[in-house]
Amino acid sequence: MKWLVTGSNGMLGTDLVEVLRSGGEEVTPATRGTLDVTDGAAVRAAVTGHDVVVNAAAWTAVDEAEEHEAEAAAVNAEGPRLLAAAAREQGARLVQVSTDYVFDGSAREPYAEDAPTAPVSAYGRTKSAGEQAVRAELPGRHLLVRTAWLYGAHGGCFPRTIARVARERGEVSVVDDQVGQPTWTRDVADLVVRLVLGGAPAGTYHATSSGQCSWFDFARAVVAAAGLDPSVVRATTSEAFVRPAPRPSYSVLGHHALHRLGIAPIAGWEQRWRAAAPLVLA
Repeated sequence: MKWLVTGSNGMLGTDLVEVLRSGGEEVTPATRGTLDVTDGAAVRAAVTGHDVVVNAAAWTAVDEAEEHEAEAAAVNAEGPRLLAAAAREQGARLVQVSTDYVFDGSAREPYAEDAPTAPVSAYGRTKSAGEQAVRAELPGRHLLVRTAWLYGAHGGCFPRTIARVARERGEVSVVDDQVGQPTWTRDVADLVVRLVLGGAPAGTYHATSSGQCSWFDFARAVVAAAGLDPSVVRATTSEAFVRPAPRPSYSVLGHHALHRLGIAPIAGWEQRWRAAAPLVLA
């Protein structure tokens, strides 16, 4: 198969290209500089000749989206709609990468793939609109793959920031009242490829590590992996660390759809962090 990966120079996109090429797949990388996903003609030209499109392009500046929602929507909603329409015309499949931010974070058990969405931020609203657009344009040939709390070796991410701040300041404060699933981009890329090559039916899937923890818990694991004393991580609350965009307090995603297909979800977050840490913190 021939794959098109948008956002190919991002943290997830880079891993997607590497995983595909290591598996012998033919890949066309598309960066923001080579493909504007909000340009319909450019999108149609780029999708032509491809069997699978993986859309990892996104406006991910969560706080900035609060004041620039129209611009974020152009990338996160209109872009996926155009890609889905082009994929329909070409008979291609589309994998749309989405996020835990489509939920409001009020749950107390893992969100099922078909749970009602209720975004509370501009970023979440634009990503939810992108999901709806893909379902409408390409009902039988899409995979919506939600992920959360991403980190990786190819870009800025929480572990790198925490390790740097801990070294420079000797301590770091991290919220302990937001719970989720730290997830390595390499694992997301691997799961996307497994879903497509395995012929997964159209629908929504969750690509997050198993288990759960708070940002505080994850920060302590990061600091320990960096060779520092975990006690330098101090707990704080979301109220003491206000950001322009509200963060979901509970971002744990369930893996029921994967289990139904007999596809193994990503392993536990602690195990995967131990595997990833030498690369991410290098």
